Amino acid sequence: MTTATELLEQEGRLTFTRFDNETALALGEHLLAAARARSLPVTISVRRNGQRLFHAALPGTSADNDAWIERKSRVVDRYGHSSFLVGTQFREKGSSFEADSRLDPDLYAAHGGVFPVIVAGVGPIGTVGVSGLPQADDHAFVVEQLASFLAG
Repeated sequence: MTTATELLEQEGRLTFTRFDNETALALGEHLLAAARARSLPVTISVRRNGQRLFHAALPGTSADNDAWIERKSRVVDRYGHSSFLVGTQFREKGSSFEADSRLDPDLYAAHGGVFPVIVAGVGPIGTVGVSGLPQADDHAFVVEQLASFLAG
């Protein structure tokens, strides 16, 4: 099981020097190509400052995946950390996000799959996420693709 410390390390490592509309589109296309290559049933979203700049839904997804991305993105927007990290922090304290965050679970979901878009020297300015796989797999796919995109 991934720890909060490991998840924080990912956020420290996976940062952008800049992030504009073209970067968002290229990142979305990068995730889309990887998901297609693996035939993954995922919905992909890239947002900056609340504006959705990229959205794609592959076969096997539904409107439920859109709702999951929105709920997970709200967690990232509120806490400034990945949705998986926020849920993990609650679990590591022996509680649950749903019971102890005091946030409406119809609007917020601290499940893996949405990661903050972090610009060095600025902080979180958006989100990149997927929905469609088990939460740890959603998170791992986003992290893997962010690392690949940033290295390229």
